[in-house]
Order: sequence, then C-alpha cells, then structure tokens
Amino acid sequence: MAKVKGAIVVDTEACKGCEVCIPVCPEDVIGMTSTVNRKGYHYAYMNNPEACTGCTNCAIVCPDRAISVYRVKVSA
Repeated sequence: MAKVKGAIVVDTEACKGCEVCIPVCPEDVIGMTSTVNRKGYHYAYMNNPEACTGCTNCAIVCPDRAISVYRVKVSA
C-alpha cells in the first residue's frame, strides 16, 4: 500500500501571522518565519516538512485562506 506524504504552500503575502495554524497541526510541521512580508507580518512556513501528513487542519482553520495542502503518494 502506498504511503501519502503531505506538503503545504503558504501564500506569504496573504498570511497575517495569526498563528492559528500552528496548534492545530498534529505533527508540529508549521512555524513562523523571522522575516516579514510586504505588510510587515511574520508568516507561516513548514519547519518540519518531512512530518506533514496532509491532514488539512491548517488550511481549514486559516482565516486568510493563505494555506494550500497537497498530498502525494510515495513508494513504501
């Protein structure tokens, strides 16, 4: 059976750094950057990408719809 690996893409200009996505991630994948976007906000990024399962919790709770989640089948 193929395993599924997840990945998120954050729209860095839409993210306002509210950090709502961080506690809902069961795999502790998301962190905040030390750099800021054009609006002056720190934005989310994948600080632990190999742990992402593609559960979509982060995208569901994001009030700015700044996170897209992708799932890819990988060989076992």
